[in-house]
Amino acid sequence: MGLNTKPVTDGTFDADVLKSSLPVLVDFWAEWCGPCRALAPKLEEIAQEFVTQVRIMKVNVDENQGTPQKYGIRGIPAMILFKGGQQIGQLVGNHPKDAIVDFIKKNI
Repeated sequence: MGLNTKPVTDGTFDADVLKSSLPVLVDFWAEWCGPCRALAPKLEEIAQEFVTQVRIMKVNVDENQGTPQKYGIRGIPAMILFKGGQQIGQLVGNHPKDAIVDFIKKNI
């Protein structure tokens, strides 16, 4: 993980994401996934720029299989935005930073 993105597990998902006072963008990823690794620096930058507006959490799908299954994750990288404990949007794939920022701004 980077300095600004934080890991979340099946066991901590409820407290870290669903009960968060801020909206949370959850990145579903894996170590072996090239597009996931390419996305990571963009999410670090976004997390730093939006530190008071949104949290960015990362779920390793190899180590935590319950949460991705619950939210129907079929391909990675996949990002789901949660607000007030509810899923409010999803992006699949390695998007440009501007597209991710636009997605966040439209939904928070």
